[in-house]
Amino acid sequence: MAVTETLNEGLKRGYQLIITAQELEAKVQEKLVEAQPEVEMRGFRKGKVPMALLKKQFGQRLLGEAMQDSIDSAMNAHFEESGHRPAMQPQVKMTNEDWKEGDDVHVELSYETLPEIPAVDFGTIKLERMVVKAGDAEIDEALKSLAENAKSFEDRKKGSKAKDGDQVVMDFVGKVDGEAFEGGSAEDFPLVLGSGQFIPGFEEQLVGVKAEEEKDVTVTFPENYGAAELAGKEAVFTCTVKAVKGPKPAELDDELAKRYGAEDLAQLKAQVAERLEAEYKGAARAVAKRALLDHLDGAVSFELPSSLVDAEAGQIAHQLYHEEHPEDHGHNHGAIETTDEHKKLADRRVKLGLLLAEIGRAAEIEVTDAEMTQAIMNQARQYPGQERAFFEFVQNNVQVRQQIQAPIFEDKVVDHIFAGADVTEKEVDKAALEKAVEALDEE
Repeated sequence: MAVTETLNEGLKRGYQLIITAQELEAKVQEKLVEAQPEVEMRGFRKGKVPMALLKKQFGQRLLGEAMQDSIDSAMNAHFEESGHRPAMQPQVKMTNEDWKEGDDVHVELSYETLPEIPAVDFGTIKLERMVVKAGDAEIDEALKSLAENAKSFEDRKKGSKAKDGDQVVMDFVGKVDGEAFEGGSAEDFPLVLGSGQFIPGFEEQLVGVKAEEEKDVTVTFPENYGAAELAGKEAVFTCTVKAVKGPKPAELDDELAKRYGAEDLAQLKAQVAERLEAEYKGAARAVAKRALLDHLDGAVSFELPSSLVDAEAGQIAHQLYHEEHPEDHGHNHGAIETTDEHKKLADRRVKLGLLLAEIGRAAEIEVTDAEMTQAIMNQARQYPGQERAFFEFVQNNVQVRQQIQAPIFEDKVVDHIFAGADVTEKEVDKAALEKAVEALDEE
């Protein structure tokens, strides 16, 4: 095999590979020898079919396999010898399209190689990590929220009108064009007004109803409603109100604590404080991580593969388009133009992605099977009753596994850098942390 360089500009590389007819013939012969012991043919015992007959019978098919194997072997040998790591799938093209058996095979190989990425001295990185302690006010606020979630409802005085926050217990029958539809009826249904449980406009019309009152509620289903046969349709719900109940918050006492799995109120407070500080720690880590990435982006410089940047810019543009057009669920919107802003963001993402990947590779950081299983389990909980199907979907989809694995790997690399960096802790209040977190979304 002969290899000739045809392009060497920046990270772009091009080569011509020539696989000789003799090399192909040897590969075909090798495949025939491998197959001969298992071949049966009329008139011959198993494994005794003459080589000439085997070649006549299977030679053409094996020639195609031999050609692909030879090209793959040539590419692998080239990458091993050159040390290049392609940024994306290399482009391979056979250039002598009039090829016939007995001719050499001419192949054009082109790709962008990953750049040399400079080492980073973690000790020169100075970062600040916010520390927030859970104060009495935050703990009390969280406890009140728990009590609110554990509230009960009691009948209001006879003749009382329902208001936001009240629970209306009712029977209802929904009809479209005068016909009841499936799933549009219920009995003794408890609806908290203002909860947003029903489609827009429904709960507002029940404000002011009384027990033993009947009221027709007219609403229009959203255009993107899950049941296509109802989407955009006007419906009338005949509601028979059986009771109007007012909320009664739970008392902050040991009984409330037991409802949340604690022994008493003191233990519940301790658990709430621990949960709050874990939340604060996670938010503070996100702020420190952004500061770290900003530092790396400004301190490290290397040439970026244009193919990766263009692909990333295209993905960013596509994602932002769908965020701006949530009504467009398909992909028939045609090409989406990438802007300078998309390109700038893509440059940062590709640079940091390559840099973190190289740091992780050098530190031999890996995502363990146990970590992947835990992450998949966490996502599977979003699909109650379909966990097994989700697991099978992930197992059969390489791209989804990579999407789950990537943030785990990134966080492990970031923690590795934190461990070597000069990180000082600064105690701040909750408001300062919230302001820093809000700033992350603004950038």
